[in-house]
Amino acid sequence: MNQLIQSLLSRRPVVTDGAWGTELQTRGLPSGQCPDEWNLTHRDEVSEVAQAYVKAGSQIILTNTFGANRVRLAAYGLEAKAKEINRAGVEISRQAAQGRAFVFASIGPSGKFLLTGKTTPEELRVAFAEQAQALAEAKADALVVETMADLAEARLAVAAAKATGLPVVACMVFDSGKNRDRTNFGVTPEQAVVGLLEAGADVVGANCGLGIAGYIPVCQRLHAAANCPIWIKPNAGLPIIEEDQIVYRTSPQEFADQVPALVQAGASFLGGCCGTNPRFIQALKNKLTEAA
Repeated sequence: MNQLIQSLLSRRPVVTDGAWGTELQTRGLPSGQCPDEWNLTHRDEVSEVAQAYVKAGSQIILTNTFGANRVRLAAYGLEAKAKEINRAGVEISRQAAQGRAFVFASIGPSGKFLLTGKTTPEELRVAFAEQAQALAEAKADALVVETMADLAEARLAVAAAKATGLPVVACMVFDSGKNRDRTNFGVTPEQAVVGLLEAGADVVGANCGLGIAGYIPVCQRLHAAANCPIWIKPNAGLPIIEEDQIVYRTSPQEFADQVPALVQAGASFLGGCCGTNPRFIQALKNKLTEAA
């Protein structure tokens, strides 16, 4: 097992962070604007998000680089700034952490599906390699391939991340199928474990898609299939639309109340995704402290 991951697990469960996109929106990010570009244009606001999670108790914070691969950035005409955006993302989180949290840099999907022919394995390989290398050069502690639905794309991203020599976390989104236990490409937790570990992941897991209660059985299956630590970052329940706004009804305390069950299911790394914020992380941290 990677030395950093092994060290972190000596004090598990490890608390990660919550959502970034919605936190940037509360600080003025307009709908439809590229969040990752804010690493260059609104560094203070991005830093505020990172600092808030550190203050809330996150032992690991991510970076504002989820969509910073050149395939996704091309939609905003920003592909030429891919390296600059990624390096800035790590610098911001590292400065905000001040040594109180590790920085695991985020790598999200390309936004294009291989099955449609709108991108190719080679295009994705190059894009993910460029992003992963930039994040590593900026001295991220580890890389997190997250919110993946297509196992083929996830494997390309994991392989690119692994080539940097940094520890790699790899997560899929399970929210489809009759039992909401598959990705929207039909990948099961067991299939994900096999594919992600073969590609080089050190830690596997799930994020986004479901609320915390929904990820308990998924976590159990990931844990049973894997011989590695499990990373889980659920949403704050399922979203609803109120007055043209996306709203998450789960409260921080309701979220935290499910944490012991998730730990029992095998989760070693715990945090939140869409709809969560520093209050959720604080409640999660408090619940773990109570249970210790």
